Amino acid sequence: MNILGNHFEKFVQTRIGEGRYTNSSEVIRAGLRLLEQEKQKFYTLQKAIQDGIYSGVAEDFDPKTDL
Repeated sequence: MNILGNHFEKFVQTRIGEGRYTNSSEVIRAGLRLLEQEKQKFYTLQKAIQDGIYSGVAEDFDPKTDL
């Protein structure tokens, strides 16, 4: 049973053939780690944006001196 589909099955086999990974599980775990990191970066950015929104409007802001 091929749950990845032809495109990703070929992709996985190519990565194994390149020698960096020894089996499909390693390739899948590497992909999942990247997805996890991407999700964490998104949450971090989302929190920073929300913190900025909650901080309110800057008073006495002069872009010439403050930037």
